[in-house]
Amino acid sequence: MIHLNNVRKFYGALEVIKGVDVTVDDGEFAVFVGPSGCGKSTLLRMIAGLEGIDSGDLVLNGKRINDVPPDKRGIAMVFQSYALYPHMTVAENIGFSLSLKKVAPKEIRRQVEEVAEILQLRELLDRRPGALSGGQRQRVAIGRAIIKKPSLILFDEPLSNLDSALRVQMRAELQRLHRELSATVVYVTHDQVEAMTMADKIVVLNQGTVAQAGPPMELYHRPNNEFVATFIGSPKMNILPVTMTREGSESVHLVGPLGMALTLVDADASLPEGTARLGVRPEHLKVVAPDAAHFAAEVAIVERLGVETYLTVGSIDQPIVVRVEGDVTFRPGDRVPLAADTAACHIFSADGRILRSANAA
Repeated sequence: MIHLNNVRKFYGALEVIKGVDVTVDDGEFAVFVGPSGCGKSTLLRMIAGLEGIDSGDLVLNGKRINDVPPDKRGIAMVFQSYALYPHMTVAENIGFSLSLKKVAPKEIRRQVEEVAEILQLRELLDRRPGALSGGQRQRVAIGRAIIKKPSLILFDEPLSNLDSALRVQMRAELQRLHRELSATVVYVTHDQVEAMTMADKIVVLNQGTVAQAGPPMELYHRPNNEFVATFIGSPKMNILPVTMTREGSESVHLVGPLGMALTLVDADASLPEGTARLGVRPEHLKVVAPDAAHFAAEVAIVERLGVETYLTVGSIDQPIVVRVEGDVTFRPGDRVPLAADTAACHIFSADGRILRSANAA
């Protein structure tokens, strides 16, 4: 288990990590995700010991390791650039850390072959990195990490150099590897699809702070703030400006763009009157009969993906994405009546705080 307690990092007067508190449990696959410049790679390098910690505690299995050298932490790291030695064979790259420890050549070969079997590299052991594909090089980099039998494996955007098909394949391989090794993993990416598909826990970072941490579907369905709501999910959540007025003691009426008008249950009267922001995911907007619609809009873009289609409606300034069945016949210029699933609507304040989560009623 690894715990970061109020960890901070400065570069001169600039604070880039601003009091991060995160716990990754033993055997957990945790993904640090966020936009470029949010501090996720810096945080990973601090865990590895490649960057110093200016304040706070980094605790691994109950032991504070702030001042422990990188090679004494029992941590392995896989870099975005693979960082393989081009003059060495695959076998020599994988076994390099053992040769530094003066392990007997016969034992190195045995362990290398064991790792190569797990990673499906047995036929490539005598090749050099220049003769390998991107996915093969990434597996070699992973093999070099896991042969050390680390207590924790760190991945720094390891799939960003691969094409989309290979990324999908490598995601599956990393999940399989995690199950087989029962390893604790901290994985950094800017790609929320990678986070959603692989993580036991997602840690969303924003400007050096933790915006929210938890299981993927918890963040998807119950984001703590507008930033998490729009970052997690693809396509992202629609955010629409609305004005709320009370309608009796247990409901509020919302008026928004494109003539939108709908009513939300608010039994505990927790929603204030005035301006707010409505959050609704594309799958929670439906094309309905005109008399059941909350608003109507003109289709601007149709994106057909086979099993599903995404319609972008509304204006350039306020686009709204709607998920529909894949075989619909809508075309740009069509006007469609739409309704929101009111139980799945989120309400955010003007500054992005959550006021009402989906299904809160």
